[in-house]
Amino acid sequence: MKYASPDPGEKINWLSSVPFFGFHALAVAALLIGVDRASLLLCGVLYFVRMFFITAGYHRYFSHRSFKTGRTMQFLLALGGTTAVQKGPLWWAAHHRKHHLYADTDRDIHSPQRGFWWSHVGWFLCDKYKTVDYKDIRDLAKYPELRFLDRQHWLGPAVLLIVCALVGGYRGVLFGFFLSTVLLWHATFAVNSIAHLFGRRRYATSDTSRNSLLVALMTNGEGWHNNHHYYPTSARQGFFWWEVDLSYYLLYGLSTVGLVHDVRTPPQRILLGHAPEVARRTLPSRGGPIARIGASLRGPTMPALAIDADRLSGRHPVRHQTGGIGARPEDYEDCE
Repeated sequence: MKYASPDPGEKINWLSSVPFFGFHALAVAALLIGVDRASLLLCGVLYFVRMFFITAGYHRYFSHRSFKTGRTMQFLLALGGTTAVQKGPLWWAAHHRKHHLYADTDRDIHSPQRGFWWSHVGWFLCDKYKTVDYKDIRDLAKYPELRFLDRQHWLGPAVLLIVCALVGGYRGVLFGFFLSTVLLWHATFAVNSIAHLFGRRRYATSDTSRNSLLVALMTNGEGWHNNHHYYPTSARQGFFWWEVDLSYYLLYGLSTVGLVHDVRTPPQRILLGHAPEVARRTLPSRGGPIARIGASLRGPTMPALAIDADRLSGRHPVRHQTGGIGARPEDYEDCE
């Protein structure tokens, strides 16, 4: 379908986007000065750690409340997330919840139906989505420390910049801060763009979400996006053992030492009842180990995509078949 012309607030604000493009220029400068082992190590470590804070913190905890934790750990997840330079936890979660409520309709803030550029980064650079209404995210806005971090989301990146300078000098700043941040941005944005355009569909959701191993490897497990859109309250997005999900593995480890608890996983009705062609591969099969390995390598049959004109037009909010948490404030009123 054709989307109406964007309102003035959805036009890219090139002036306020100067820092965004400045980060890219400095990331390129890092590569031009030459790569060394220490700089790459710092870049890789900060990429992985901050990706965890985005995927496990901003996404799976703040956006979907897929596990529980204490107030101190909640604060640390929020603080770590701010270092990824993707604004504050309340801003991030509020916009993501709206994405799930209106996924791939003209009310979706970064719908791929409006083109790759818009879904990947265009929406992020316009003025319309720069602010957040705390009424939309009351379950989190009740914590003053989260509101503080959301308003002062520059503090985390500033501290990290100083640490990178102390650890590695100008190379630490260029590789550890700027290059790793730009890589982190585009990996995160790829979930909104690539994971709605390329990949395989296990579940017939009312959006275009897809599972992508490539995106999963870049994002510690966020690439199993069709799984996630079908059952968004699960902290485990790689539903089966062959779907690599590093963020879930780390959350599971944290649960064993009591730092997080009530880590949600997809119930059997999702694994067995709604995807029998996949579930059969997890059950004992005849023919010995070779036959079982062969069965595990065959991809599932892609179900038909269930989208109707009313849902794509935005006349009705998209509520997924499993009844997963959406974006309405009342959906979260019972959360800790």
